[in-house]
Amino acid sequence: MYGLVGKSLGHSFSKDYFTEKFSKMNLDFRYENIELDDVCEIVSFVKENKDLKGFNVTIPYKESIIPFLDSLDETAKEVGAVNTVKVFEDGKLKGYNTDVIGFEKLLETTHKTYNNNALILGSGGASKAVQYVLKKKNIRFKVASRKTFQSGISGEESNIIGYDEINSDGFTPYSMIINTTPVGTFPNCDECLDLPYSTIGTYHVFIDLIYNPEETMFLKKARFNGAATYNGMTMLREQAEAAWGIFRTLEF
Repeated sequence: MYGLVGKSLGHSFSKDYFTEKFSKMNLDFRYENIELDDVCEIVSFVKENKDLKGFNVTIPYKESIIPFLDSLDETAKEVGAVNTVKVFEDGKLKGYNTDVIGFEKLLETTHKTYNNNALILGSGGASKAVQYVLKKKNIRFKVASRKTFQSGISGEESNIIGYDEINSDGFTPYSMIINTTPVGTFPNCDECLDLPYSTIGTYHVFIDLIYNPEETMFLKKARFNGAATYNGMTMLREQAEAAWGIFRTLEF
């Protein structure tokens, strides 16, 4: 058994994705949505489900699940967030971050060179994976957060700005804008962050990690104003493939 751990999973494509994969590979496995009201419930869930071999983690538990894991791989340690957990035969849990791989692949599809600043909207677990990739690629970035006291990866507090600063300066200082928040996810497709979209130009690239709907209101507004736009489907597929690779690897 494999699964997806989160709180409200009606929007997720992961179950269908893995179920189809298992069918194509003629594997007698199943993939379930595991909705938990509190992340601490993962401990009892693992104990009660001895056939659980691994699971993915989504909003809102990518960071809060870490204290319940026995170990982390190096990337997950640096990122400070986990989206993949492998369950070993002795019940030990090891956390990984394949969102990093997914976002790297997504960036490659844009075929762009980013010499200017990037702006990341949101400061949660997905944001930390994006920060990790941008830092690795030496792309300067700011993180817009409603919690301006919150630090990014590696304690880069100076990178955190409030949304009021965006509304003051517009998108002009940035070449790439990435939405890592859940705002606009199905079924709330008409929702959109309140931002100065009129300052968008043709030199902008807008990325939304949301994949359902295919085009969020955030991306529609960006496209209307001339920006190149990309949704999160590539990231979803690539992080899922990387997670599957982890699940299948024998490791002690």
